Amino acid sequence: MNKTVLAAIIVVIAMLGFTYVAVGMAGGMGGEGDWVNKLAVLGAVVLVIVTSFVVTKYVRQMQFDKASGKLADENWDGIGEYKNELPFGWAVIFLGLTIWAIWYFLAGYPVNAYSQIGEYNEAVAAHDAKFEAEHANMDEETLKEMGGSIFIVQCAPCHGLQADGIDGKAANLNARLEEKTIKDVINKGSNNQLLGMEMPMPDRNGLMNANTGALVTDAEIDAVAKYVAGGMKGTEGADVFAGTCAACHGADGKGVDMVGPSIAEFNPTLVANVLKHGKKGAIGAMPAFNNLTEAQVKALGAYVTSLSK
Repeated sequence: MNKTVLAAIIVVIAMLGFTYVAVGMAGGMGGEGDWVNKLAVLGAVVLVIVTSFVVTKYVRQMQFDKASGKLADENWDGIGEYKNELPFGWAVIFLGLTIWAIWYFLAGYPVNAYSQIGEYNEAVAAHDAKFEAEHANMDEETLKEMGGSIFIVQCAPCHGLQADGIDGKAANLNARLEEKTIKDVINKGSNNQLLGMEMPMPDRNGLMNANTGALVTDAEIDAVAKYVAGGMKGTEGADVFAGTCAACHGADGKGVDMVGPSIAEFNPTLVANVLKHGKKGAIGAMPAFNNLTEAQVKALGAYVTSLSK
């Protein structure tokens, strides 16, 4: 017997033995109805046998066959190529795999078959619907209480349990805006969809002080930043705010519908838009939180709004 054939037989026996041992250690073939495991083992056996046969066949061809046949018309620098017919075995295997693939996706394990992920998503959706129905009409105090609990889980890791931003790691939610944040927005502009839509604020090159008829200066930016961050109290920076910011944010800084958001205080709508779209600013980027239900967003809005009051 040829050494190559003998080696192939030994490899097949060894691989089948290994498969038998592996299946035994994994708990066997299961019961009579466990056709999935049986099919998997059968596939492994067929794969071992076919692979060994194909490898043996072509190794023997490399050992003993000589090139023959008709050359193709094309050649590359005098190097030609034989017109080789498609090997019959390859055609059979390809056809068999194609038929098996069609059966597997349509009958063996259909694309729309049961999946744990699908079951989990359905259970989560049902729970969310039940949660929304139970908490559809909460009063303000209940909203704040729920919002505080959600805040601890979702927001405190960055903003801190006291919502103070943990020494600049995130925004301090006990105040609407800090000086550095205001300056950054004025200098760079903003497009954070705080109104729930694309309504960008221009950078400093598009901001003009109506009182002077000129673009805002560094001194004016410093003054208005202190004014807004200080709760819009006092007179320093008030004239700059009136001439530059009030047109979009309102004379009291509480925003103008469809024009500019509130910069004087948080409100539930503002919080909801930040949660939905995320936010970029002087500190960094906050991701969107699209995993919250409408009731949870409403509760967080009530809680965060209450912090700065």
